[in-house]
Amino acid sequence: MNTLAAAVGYASVVSFAAIPASLAEAAEPEWQHASALNGTPGYGADAVHFDYVNPEAPKGGTVRLATSGGFDTFNFILTKGNPAPGIFNIYESLMEPSLDEDDISAQYGTLADAVRFPDDYSWVEYRLNPNAKWHDGKPVTVDDVVWSFEKSIELNPQRKFYYQNVTDVEAVGENAVRFTFDSVGNRELPKIMGQLYIMPKHWWEGTNEKGEKRDISRGTLEPPLGSGQYRIKDFSPNRNVTYERVDDYWGKDLPIRVGTGNFDEIRYISFLDDAVRFEAFKGDQYDYHVERSSSQWAKRYNFPAIEDGRVVKEIFPDKSSGVMQGFFLNLRRDKFQNPDLRRALNYAFDFETTNEIVSANLLKRVNSYFAGTELASSGLPEGRELEILEEVRDMVPPEVFTEEFKNPVGGNQRNVRTNLREAVKLLRNAGYELKDRKMINTATGEQLEIEFIYRDKASERTLLPYAKNLETIGIKPVLRLIDASQFINRIRSRDFDAVTLAIGQSLSPGNEQREYWGSEAADNPSSANYMGIKNPAIDKLIDKVIFAEDRETLVAATHALDRVLLWNHFVVPQFYTDETRTARWNRFAHPEEMPEFSTGFPDIWWYDEKLAQETKAIQ
Repeated sequence: MNTLAAAVGYASVVSFAAIPASLAEAAEPEWQHASALNGTPGYGADAVHFDYVNPEAPKGGTVRLATSGGFDTFNFILTKGNPAPGIFNIYESLMEPSLDEDDISAQYGTLADAVRFPDDYSWVEYRLNPNAKWHDGKPVTVDDVVWSFEKSIELNPQRKFYYQNVTDVEAVGENAVRFTFDSVGNRELPKIMGQLYIMPKHWWEGTNEKGEKRDISRGTLEPPLGSGQYRIKDFSPNRNVTYERVDDYWGKDLPIRVGTGNFDEIRYISFLDDAVRFEAFKGDQYDYHVERSSSQWAKRYNFPAIEDGRVVKEIFPDKSSGVMQGFFLNLRRDKFQNPDLRRALNYAFDFETTNEIVSANLLKRVNSYFAGTELASSGLPEGRELEILEEVRDMVPPEVFTEEFKNPVGGNQRNVRTNLREAVKLLRNAGYELKDRKMINTATGEQLEIEFIYRDKASERTLLPYAKNLETIGIKPVLRLIDASQFINRIRSRDFDAVTLAIGQSLSPGNEQREYWGSEAADNPSSANYMGIKNPAIDKLIDKVIFAEDRETLVAATHALDRVLLWNHFVVPQFYTDETRTARWNRFAHPEEMPEFSTGFPDIWWYDEKLAQETKAIQ
């Protein structure tokens, strides 16, 4: 059994009740350079750089990246406004993960040079690196850490919910900070506190060049002070922002930083929509493109720069995360309260035909809330997973124990007709009947209508055939294309019937599951519980994930959670890919041995002068 106690140097986990109180008080945990949830960190305290970087990578050049939707603030902690892309280039957290360890929860020091916590995980302390400095030369202090945390939970309801287990944050001596928790056994809490981005209290509480007092509770387009490898050089709101490398960056020799931050400038350019953005890439207006459309990958990469080698296509395996992408149904609407109706909508979705016609069969059907990982449930529950599910047996659909969850299979007319007949049967069970080719609610006499909102016209490639199938069984689909800002506002206000969304998952799920599926998050407009799930069984299973004592139990509890989410039919699952498809103008290089869990772009890549000359680089 791998435990976090073993990771930080203890031989075994012991109960405080088993030893005298005086000895327990004396057994202070030791400071460690890194931490890991499920074993020992892969890099020791004597490591000078990570294995996957080129420590001799040259510095120089510019990389141009693209975003959609624009930006109107540099204040990232607020829920209102659109923060500038790349804003975290100027900031740092207390600790960061490496990109090549099976235990993706391993974290190493950035602003903090050491961490410690007791066996019961009731608190965590971070010791600040005495060399850490803001770009104005002033030291990063414990006061900055305390203030950053307090402002995050004061001004951002989502962060307040995420950090709900923190009861106190305080300075411990001159260079350490302690976070105290309201429970024991939550092994992930020390890790998530290490992810906190730290802001400079003295800058935000100071005045600008006009003598006006700054206000962290409001958006701002004044470039803020940071401590990271980059600072803001120039910008145009909603259009572009450029970050320049800080030559005297204090942390350049940290093991986690050697071989990174190789570009002199990182420039982000905003485009109106994905179609415009792709055309801009073809015209060499930015350098690196991640292609999320399988249809486009199969059909549109035949332009001259591809054929003559100036643009390079490269596929990287994606082993770092799982995903649930689908039509998310808003349970706050009365019509979606019935699980038979929700299940019927899945029978109307013909993934196989859509995948063949639209995506050249390059996609896989989402069959799990953790699709593409070992955390995805399969078969029937057994062993530890079954034991966990037995605790909620009377609270979950009976199919959880008797049937493996499988999506309906389309792909030909016979299968589609069979699936649509099953959808009609389920809708009858839900209180509807088919009259004059309309699916009518027998209680109200109204036709079943579902509005789908979307912001990218390319979504219609999936929506239109789905809508046709819905119309076949008497449902009235309303397809509503809206702009990005309206889309965001309607999601935040929960003003939608159905919408395509995706929830990404790490290989180490934990406290964030409360925000995704927990009852308490359902009424929080800043949470990611978009569907409004309020289910006591799911709440119990989330806690099983959070308080899992080892990796085996974590996987079993996640399987159980996944299975119950699936059998409640909150989502019409769509598709995913387990690889990252990229295209780039051929003026960059990367290490020969790439990290297992990331493309590392642009962090560990560098500008190749020779290639840039051959491709006639536009800077």
